[in-house]
Amino acid sequence: MKKVAFFLFLTLTLIAQDRLLVFAGSASKPATEEAAKIFEKKTGIKVDLLFGGSGYVLSQMKLSHQGDLYFPGSSDYMQIAKAQGLVDPKSERIVVYLVPAINVPKGNPKHIHSLADLAKPGIKVAIANPEGVCLGSYAVEILEKNFTPEQKRQFRKNLVGYTGSCAKTANAVAIGQADAVIGWRVFEYWNPERIETIPLKPNEIVRIGYIPIAISKYSSHPKLAQKFIDFLTSPEGQKIFTKYHYFASPKEAEAYIGTKKPVGGVYHPPKEWLR
Repeated sequence: MKKVAFFLFLTLTLIAQDRLLVFAGSASKPATEEAAKIFEKKTGIKVDLLFGGSGYVLSQMKLSHQGDLYFPGSSDYMQIAKAQGLVDPKSERIVVYLVPAINVPKGNPKHIHSLADLAKPGIKVAIANPEGVCLGSYAVEILEKNFTPEQKRQFRKNLVGYTGSCAKTANAVAIGQADAVIGWRVFEYWNPERIETIPLKPNEIVRIGYIPIAISKYSSHPKLAQKFIDFLTSPEGQKIFTKYHYFASPKEAEAYIGTKKPVGGVYHPPKEWLR
């Protein structure tokens, strides 16, 4: 009933004024929140942001038949949205790029310095749920590529749980629920007083992620939605994402990694990682 009431409220408010509803993966959360506020000041258009795991918010958009924009955390779920006809593929734009990394609490109390350390006994680790959060798929892909069967067994023993979004993954180390997560390099800049990043080795990284945005098939304000896309991809919008250390291009991401990597794509985790 609470969800029904929430979507009824959104429907009434969206009808009442020029207002956009964005279903967003939380990989872009801090920067998108700041960008939405600046956009509103510039245009007078209110932007309502509904964050969560990219797969989960896509399901909400589909079930509610609402939303002006879909803004997932990586290419994986945008491909699903396009395949299901839930977005206008011609409107799709890439906003920024991401590189996976290990994130630990500030000060790195468990002295984690490598991917292999996540399989050591006594280390509490967490990853995003690969069934609904794109970051979880990246984590599993990295583990499947780099770990031996024995390392994977030990990692599973260390696994304290799956998280439901990128924001919850970052929070797991920020509040000490986990000694480490496989997250995004930008998490450190979301909360620099509580999170630090341990880079993965170049050969351990499988691919570079990117954050796309597209207009939803349910949009009541496609022209206004396009204005928000234009703002995010403008120099002013990109400056906001740069502040949080997102990469503006694949070349920037590759320079950070130290080598070229595939960009985007889709990975299907093995069944044993799914619940």
